[in-house]
Amino acid sequence: MSWTSTLRPSRTPRRNWSWPRRKPQTYDSVCLRAAIRTPKHTRSHRYSQEANMSGGTSLEAVKKKIKTLQEHADAADDRASDLQRELSVERRARESAESDVASLNRRIQLVEEELDRAQERLATALTKLEEAEKAADESERGMKVIENRAMKDEEKMELQEIQLKEAKHIAEEADRKYEEVARKLVIIESDLERTEERAEMSEGKCSELEEELKTVTNNLKSLEAQAEKYSQKEDKYEEEIKVLTDKLKEAETRAEFAERSVAKLEKTIDDLEDELYAQKLKYKAISEELDHALNDMTSM
Repeated sequence: MSWTSTLRPSRTPRRNWSWPRRKPQTYDSVCLRAAIRTPKHTRSHRYSQEANMSGGTSLEAVKKKIKTLQEHADAADDRASDLQRELSVERRARESAESDVASLNRRIQLVEEELDRAQERLATALTKLEEAEKAADESERGMKVIENRAMKDEEKMELQEIQLKEAKHIAEEADRKYEEVARKLVIIESDLERTEERAEMSEGKCSELEEELKTVTNNLKSLEAQAEKYSQKEDKYEEEIKVLTDKLKEAETRAEFAERSVAKLEKTIDDLEDELYAQKLKYKAISEELDHALNDMTSM
C-alpha cells in the first residue's frame, strides 16, 4: 500500500502523531562531545604533562606537537561552536515543526469533527427525504382513490340527470294531460245539466288526474333535492382534490429542497476531504525533512 493511499480520509480512529526516536550515540560522538566541553587550559596542561613524561623526546618536537595539538583543539572548538549553532538552528526548526504538527493535529481533529457533523446532517436529510417520498406516495395513492370515487360519482350524476330528464318529461306530459283534462272539464261542465252521470264520471277522472299530478310533482321535488345534494357532494370532492393537490405540490417542493441540501453537504464533505489530504501531505513532507536533519546530526 502506497503512502498516498494511506492518506485518504477514512472512518478509522484518529492517529496520534509522534516524533521518531533519536538514534543511540556512538563512542566517537561521546568522545567528541567530551573533547569539546573540555577547557583549553585543561587540555594544554594535559599535553604538558605528556611532554614532561616523554623525557627522551626533544623540546622542539614537544613544542611542535603541543602546537599541533592546540591547533587541532582550536579547530575542534570552532567545529563544536559551528555544530552548536547548527544544533540551535535545528532545535528551533524542530520546535517550529512540532508547533506546526500540533496545529495540524488540531486542524485535523476539527476537520474530522466537522465531517462527523456533516455526516449526521446528511443522515438527517436523507431521513427527511425518505419521509417526504413516502408522504408523496401516500398522497398519490389518495389522489387515485379520490379520482376513482369522482369517476363513480360522475357516472351516478349522469344516471341521475337521465332520470331527472325522464321525470321532467313525465311532468310535462302530466301538465299536457292536465290541460287536456281541464278543457274536457269545461266541456263536461257545459254538459252537466244534460247528464249528471257523465259529470260524476268526469269529476272522478279529474280527481284521479289531480292525484297523479301531485305524485308527479312530489317525485319531481324529490329528484330536485337529490340533484342539489349531489351538487353539494361534487363541490366538496372538488375542494378535497384541490387540498390534496396543494399538499402534493408542497411535498414535491420539500423533496427538491432536500435534494439540493444533500448535494451541498456532499460538496462540503469532498472539500473537507481534499483539505485533509493536502494537510497530511504537508505533514509528510515536514516529517521527511526532520528525519533527514536528525540523520545528518547523528551521522556527524
